[in-house]
Amino acid sequence: MSSVADTRVEVSVVPGESLQAVLDDAEPGTVLRLAEGTYEGSLSITTPGVRLVGAGAGRTVIVPGPVAPTTIPPLHDAPEGVVSGIAVHAVSDVVLEGLTVRGFSGAGVYVHSGTDVRLDDVEADANRVWGLYLRESGGLTVRRCRASGSQYAGIAFAFCSEAEAVVSESDCSANAFGVFVDNSSRVRVLRNRCHGNAAGILLLHQTYEGELPGGVRDCLVADNEVFGNTLAAGGDAPDALGAAGPPISGVGIAAIGVERVAVVGNRVYDNRPSGPSVMPGALVLASSADWGGSDSVDNSFEWNTVTGNEPFDALIGTDPGAQRFRNNVVGSSQPEGLFDGHGPQGTV
Repeated sequence: MSSVADTRVEVSVVPGESLQAVLDDAEPGTVLRLAEGTYEGSLSITTPGVRLVGAGAGRTVIVPGPVAPTTIPPLHDAPEGVVSGIAVHAVSDVVLEGLTVRGFSGAGVYVHSGTDVRLDDVEADANRVWGLYLRESGGLTVRRCRASGSQYAGIAFAFCSEAEAVVSESDCSANAFGVFVDNSSRVRVLRNRCHGNAAGILLLHQTYEGELPGGVRDCLVADNEVFGNTLAAGGDAPDALGAAGPPISGVGIAAIGVERVAVVGNRVYDNRPSGPSVMPGALVLASSADWGGSDSVDNSFEWNTVTGNEPFDALIGTDPGAQRFRNNVVGSSQPEGLFDGHGPQGTV
């Protein structure tokens, strides 16, 4: 019995052709190879097994133009009528590779109800609301991607209850949040660079009116470089970075209302607020129970280096006895002395 992979058809596309028309005609398993150049118009992918392969990020570029019809649900935290660059809805085994999505009013890439979706060498640049936004999906891979200049997150996993996801070797800058694990579980955040955001990496269990039940469990945040996150987010202005959220600035890695999360071997430095922040620390662990989330329990922090941040290197706002701290190098902390007295040079 043959599989989709055994019967893949390749189609070459050049700038000036209607890429959406080619997608509409594609059979399951089709590989679309996009020549270098600029392609105008949003795209909708609803055929399983499709692979959209460009000549490389920065060389194959998708920009606003004709709007492709799509059945994908409205984008979260976005004004009505926004347009996302590539919408992937209710399909499996889709690959996006080697392209840039730039300047859309919604997300650069919006995946909803997808399974086994892979983004490799995809750049989301200056898309208004989200960069790469993956929601209610599973089997997700985001690798060697870049996401910058979005109002909320550069790379986000939202309400993926069993994400089985990995984001690795990617770069996030100039967003409210670099990588955002929003009410999603079983996500691995590995070997990324998050810099120049309001918060580098944020894991958050929070209840939203009208949204699905959430939770953040069984995640791994390891070997990331998180530095120079100095932007200020939050506030009531609709166009503000992180609009409608609390004030956040100068945060490296924050885990709020999480369970069984391991934070291991990260380098967190030079994070300083440029505005008010509800989390005045570079490494933050806290509860979200007071606003519909949960306490943070059974988490581990090991072999992290957290130094040179302001005003505190670490801020622990929940019961430290319900967590494990081992072999970290941490400068200042709140509560004061939490990381002192357990080993040399502030190691615990």
